Amino acid sequence: MREAIKDAARAWFHLLTGAALAILCQLMAGVALFTAFLTLTVLGAGVLPESVLLLRGLAGLERRRTAARTGVPVQAAYLPLEGPLPARVRTAVTDPGTHRDLIWAAAHAVYGVALWCVSLVVWVWALLVDGVWAGLARNRPVLLPLIGRLAALETDWSRALLTPSPSAARDAALAARVEQLTATRAGAVAAHGAELRRIERDLHDGAQARLVALSMRIGLAKRAYDSDPATARALLDDAQEQAEEALAELRHVVRGIHPPILTDRGLTGAVRALAASSGLEVDVEVTDPLTTDGPLTTDGPLTADDPLATDGPRATDSPRAPAAVEAAAYFVVAEALTNAAKHSGAARASVALSRRPAGLRVLVRDEGRGGAEAGERGGSGLTGMRRRVAALDGTVRLTSPLGGPTVIEVELPCVW
Repeated sequence: MREAIKDAARAWFHLLTGAALAILCQLMAGVALFTAFLTLTVLGAGVLPESVLLLRGLAGLERRRTAARTGVPVQAAYLPLEGPLPARVRTAVTDPGTHRDLIWAAAHAVYGVALWCVSLVVWVWALLVDGVWAGLARNRPVLLPLIGRLAALETDWSRALLTPSPSAARDAALAARVEQLTATRAGAVAAHGAELRRIERDLHDGAQARLVALSMRIGLAKRAYDSDPATARALLDDAQEQAEEALAELRHVVRGIHPPILTDRGLTGAVRALAASSGLEVDVEVTDPLTTDGPLTTDGPLTADDPLATDGPRATDSPRAPAAVEAAAYFVVAEALTNAAKHSGAARASVALSRRPAGLRVLVRDEGRGGAEAGERGGSGLTGMRRRVAALDGTVRLTSPLGGPTVIEVELPCVW
């Protein structure tokens, strides 16, 4: 009897919140009429998208209530309300999600209150009947479970009204995908522009300055060649040193565009080189779940059988990732290890590369102090990393609680 009362109380509370939401839906009916009137006058058309957003908020609240009661989420599918005002008004009017929410709001305004009122009547009779039948006679409750059935009926109706049709779900998913691709394209363009500015700055401040100094040294050596050969030889020696420094600067710029070590030794060899020069004690592990069940390579000499280290396909049909994917993975590891060495205070780190059926997974972990921030609030390095990965339709997950550890997990889709 006690458990039946607890279950009935939880179901009744769900119906009570549903009744409160039904009252809000009734108020929303007045808002909808007022919005329709303003929209017809054209001058108040800007109110329509905001009213639709309010309606979406009410429907979203009902989806969360239904999911909390049943344990099964209710899918939502909306077209984004973006762009200039005429486009937003057109989307708000033609979106099937808006039509579905309006039907639900009208229906819930009735059945939300009706089911709660019925539950009050059931409560009164259940306390009388089940109080004697179950409480005193020790039989199974008869009326209390009806309150749970009323709550289940409300969730079934709400789910049926709020679940989008397959075509609407496809359209909303396509719109969301277009929006995502637009954002990633903008990020890729911004990253590309920043990379071009970095290359221009490196060339201007480094190689170009040294080449100008080299040209001046050679000019001075030509003038002094006949009158003072010793001075000319000293100037030529300086010019040779500056030429070597200019070459080193150019190699540095080239490595920033596409590291030659990726072509020469593959991703594993390049990552091991980064680990060796990072200033940290770094463990590198490569796994290949498509061909083996465990670690394929760990720290140690690079082997020709490593699927990510060879220059071509393996005999066991394990080709390398595309060059763009390898470059992105390389720069992710480079940025993560640089951040770990500069900011984390860690002495150890680990890098794990694994080949998945749908792409490449990179995981970098350090045992530092943590506290790294994801998203646009993070440093420029993390932001550049996220943009570089997003340009390839990949994902970045950063976990960095205070006290550590910091874990960066990157998924890069590709076809092997």
